[in-house]
Amino acid sequence: LLNDLKITLIRTSKVGKTSLIMSLVSEEFPDEVPLRAEEITIPADVTPERVPTHIVDYSEAEQSDEQLYQEISKANVICIVYSVNNKKSIEKVTSHWIPLINERTDKDSRCVASCQVFKLTVFEICILLNKCSAKNLKNISELFYYAQKAVLHPTGPLYSPEDKEMKPSCIKALTRIFKISDLDNDGILNDNELNFFQRTCFNIPLAPQALEDVKNVVRKNMSDGVKDNGLTLKGFLFLHTLFIQRGRHETTWTVLRRFGYDDDLELTQEYLFPLLKIPPDCTTELNHNTYLFLQSVFDKHDKDRDCALSPDELKDLFKVFPCMPWGPDVNNTVCTNEQGWITYQGYLSQWTLTTYLDVQRCLEYLGYLGYSIIQEQESQTAAVTITRNKRIDLQKKQTQRSVFRCNVLGARGSGKSGFLQAFLGRNLARQKRIREDHMSYYAMSTTYVYGQEKYLLLHEVLPDFEFLSEADLVCDVVCLVYDISNPRSFEYCAKVYKKHFLDSKTPCVIIAAKSDLHEARQYYSLSPLDFCRKHKLHPPQMFTCNTDEAPSKDICTKLTTMAMYPHMTQADLKNSTFWLRASVGATVFAVLGFAMYKALLKQR
Repeated sequence: LLNDLKITLIRTSKVGKTSLIMSLVSEEFPDEVPLRAEEITIPADVTPERVPTHIVDYSEAEQSDEQLYQEISKANVICIVYSVNNKKSIEKVTSHWIPLINERTDKDSRCVASCQVFKLTVFEICILLNKCSAKNLKNISELFYYAQKAVLHPTGPLYSPEDKEMKPSCIKALTRIFKISDLDNDGILNDNELNFFQRTCFNIPLAPQALEDVKNVVRKNMSDGVKDNGLTLKGFLFLHTLFIQRGRHETTWTVLRRFGYDDDLELTQEYLFPLLKIPPDCTTELNHNTYLFLQSVFDKHDKDRDCALSPDELKDLFKVFPCMPWGPDVNNTVCTNEQGWITYQGYLSQWTLTTYLDVQRCLEYLGYLGYSIIQEQESQTAAVTITRNKRIDLQKKQTQRSVFRCNVLGARGSGKSGFLQAFLGRNLARQKRIREDHMSYYAMSTTYVYGQEKYLLLHEVLPDFEFLSEADLVCDVVCLVYDISNPRSFEYCAKVYKKHFLDSKTPCVIIAAKSDLHEARQYYSLSPLDFCRKHKLHPPQMFTCNTDEAPSKDICTKLTTMAMYPHMTQADLKNSTFWLRASVGATVFAVLGFAMYKALLKQR
């Protein structure tokens, strides 16, 4: 909404323009009327729309044409005052003033014609009154109220008088609002949903009889506006059309603005991108309540209750977005079922990934879903937790974070992509079905360390260690991958480690990939095992994704553990009991977690 509002009055002849202003202020007809009234400011607390309003009086006798043009350009509303019983006065409105104002303003300006209706192409017409009299104090405050209304609640973006129907952009916005408010996604707003909508937009619930009255109005006018005693989308749109046709377009604007829309029916930047400052060395994660919100969004679109979103279900979920936000690479970034559909776990992983890598995009996406409205929060920033500085974690030797990043480096063909896909449960046979242009450089899923569920993000770094950027090096743990069957593969890992990670406090693990193949002697001065011994690293971890079942995730549990406890010495990490406790906890809690979700799903 505007911070303040400027109304400029101009006249066609001596018709009492200045008297109108003075009568508004003094509430009596003035005995003496000057050529022009001084600018008047009406405080916000005494205006119906709660907006400070400035009333400017233009006088041809005292002011130049240039001053007139300046006043027109600064005005939010222009009121043309003329005499209803003077033919020349009426003609001057259409022959002189409207063309002049047309030339001097842009298409978004509002023109209010007092006492008469005109058909204009550029200006929105606000039909005011049959008569407005300063002498009789008739309809004066109404004149300025409707002038305010023409700007603050414009009809133009909402409704086409020629077609007698709402404009497509308005229908699109209200359809999104309906879908967000339809909490169970059954295509109907039941009484609870209607009451929630009413409280959200107008701060008061509807009485049971008022609810029935609303539905009865819709029933009388359209056969499919009410279904199963709830309001359908057609009924919802009909009600708003009715509001607009009856001059109550402020009701529709209240709804639109509550859901983030501006005067052009676009979601505002303030709504989609609320300010969130991230200090250095801190990361961003979703909090518990946000996961519950995202779970409810998933549940209401998982129609067949198979714990996965089919392409149609996913498309339905993203109908409240301007375009589809997830491309085919997302299906290769997170867990999917055998049909390639994103699972519940994969869905939450993708949201977690977006929050970690691009929190502003996450806030935007949550805005489209109506997070702040449904959760009754001031903005989407309430959805995000900013973790403390990583240096404090190292000092205290413990972390409160739930998301850890592992950068995966290795020569071309070393098996990095296979390692990422294996983390998502895909063996080599499944990986071969993935189109190259749908591959992803990220893999995100959960692991369990000592019974705690954590997210591990694997990021495949392009193999050019001479030009590794700062972003390529910032992570919680490093994974160096080499192909045991390629004698030149390990050399890359050794060089990267010595150049970038030898003096780093970032834990490193070397992965001996393609361990199902014949192991070749590496063309490097030290064998991989001797290299690890020399630099006090954990011995190379044997790995293959060429398996009949889903590949083992044990290495990923180890990577997460090292990311969580970077202060631990390599001797501690080599302790077999340490890994046994961590991995057994992972297995038990992974099984329990899935069982609990299935049980909750059955209850729903």
